[in-house]
Amino acid sequence: MAPFSYAHHHEAEEQHEGHNHHEEASQQHANDPAVAAYQAANDKMHEDMAMSFTGNPDVDFAKGMIPHHEGAIAMAEIVLQYGEDEKIRQLAEEIIAAQESEIAFLKEWLDEKRH
Repeated sequence: MAPFSYAHHHEAEEQHEGHNHHEEASQQHANDPAVAAYQAANDKMHEDMAMSFTGNPDVDFAKGMIPHHEGAIAMAEIVLQYGEDEKIRQLAEEIIAAQESEIAFLKEWLDEKRH
């Protein structure tokens, strides 16, 4: 096997093994309310980001960033509810403020562009 293809194959195997480990770790924390909240926020963000593209890079960026930022806000709210580290909690509060401002800008910009 050529070095590149061997390395690529080996990397793919490691990624697959890591994926299984991730599933096992998720199952170990299945009853943790913070994990459940993060999973729900992650699922919603990815569902909302599955959008129809317009072909206009500016519009597509704005439309894609809104659910991405909403996901960041949801995650920040979860850490504020369940987290304990003061530095992380402060960052979460800053993220909420910044992302809310950016969402407002993006929505206003899309309205101006009639999208």
